[in-house]
Amino acid sequence: MEKIIKIAWRNVWRNKLRSLVVITSMVLGLWSGLFTIAMSNGINEQRVKSAIDTYLHHIQIHNPLFEYNLDINSSVEDPLQILKELENNNLVKGFSSRIIISAMASSAHGAEGVRVIGIDSENEKQFSDISKNILKGNYFSNIKSKPALIGQKLADNLKLDIKKKLSFTFVDDKGDLQRIKFKVEGVFKTASSIHDSGNIYVKKEDLNQLLFNNSMIHEVAILCNNIDDSDILKQELQNSFPENKVETWKDISPELGSVQELMVWFFFIFMSIILLALSFGIANIMLMAVLERKRELGMLMSVGLNKTKIFLMILFETIFISFISLPVGIVLSYLMISYYGRAGIDLSIVSQGLESFGMNSMVYTHLPSDYYFKITILTLFVTLVSSLFPARRALKLDPAEAVRSQ
Repeated sequence: MEKIIKIAWRNVWRNKLRSLVVITSMVLGLWSGLFTIAMSNGINEQRVKSAIDTYLHHIQIHNPLFEYNLDINSSVEDPLQILKELENNNLVKGFSSRIIISAMASSAHGAEGVRVIGIDSENEKQFSDISKNILKGNYFSNIKSKPALIGQKLADNLKLDIKKKLSFTFVDDKGDLQRIKFKVEGVFKTASSIHDSGNIYVKKEDLNQLLFNNSMIHEVAILCNNIDDSDILKQELQNSFPENKVETWKDISPELGSVQELMVWFFFIFMSIILLALSFGIANIMLMAVLERKRELGMLMSVGLNKTKIFLMILFETIFISFISLPVGIVLSYLMISYYGRAGIDLSIVSQGLESFGMNSMVYTHLPSDYYFKITILTLFVTLVSSLFPARRALKLDPAEAVRSQ
């Protein structure tokens, strides 16, 4: 067996140019494939993180009727008990209670349907990233009477700027039509232009003055210490407060969760296509090598080298090419993915399109470590399969005829 391995290794470098072409093609295939997967994975992870930090959070609690029509009277049942339990739960990193009103926002230049979200400004500052996304103005610090934060998209639509007045028209909890004016204190810009165009943040106490029930809460948003704890906490809260509807971020936005779950399949399908294309090249090169060495193989068979050893020799030649290509391709991929995972890739040229899908213009590549192991196994498997045809062709050679060939 040792001699077979030595012969196979020498055969790899018998035609250096041909072997280097195969090795280079495999390295480039692995490099480009893994980087593309890392970029896609990074985009999806950033999209999920941005949505969770801005408006989804890990868990939300609502009245079951509220999400269908945003009825102002469909408030969370037993809110004080919920908040008390969240304070004592070790799975909870933070939470925020909110008042949400469906309203018509209007200015001198038009009107838009929006959600007016009443928040505890200090608590929300620690809880969500709205305060970090202020593009112009301030975060509830300068204007004392009825300040509001609006998204840049909504500000553009209604031609609003800092200190401009904005009117809200809505139906209160008694069924009466209310109209109230707020003053724009800040303009925020998140990764989602859809969120920016349809949500306005105000102080909870300002909305409480308009409602007859000052303890009304329409939403309790929760962040867990770990995203994987969201399903566990959801079950605990649903069991404790069955009259409310408890949803994780995957329940609220199933498309985000499904894309994340499909990333593994995307990885296997995408890399399989690349490796399948490479396997045809490997099989073609190895078949050429077998046909060029027909006389040599015939002589080896004539002096007693059995078919099993001939088969193994061809197999080892292919494996050696993989063993050279794999580490080089994976190391280059890892270095490039790590670099752009820190520096990021600036896609600001298409930022408007990305924002419509809730994505940032800066993309940070990321590939889980177990993917490198998976690609190693997949590459070795494809390489072994691609070596079967040239090895089988070598076994079909007739020793007497092969020796006479030129």
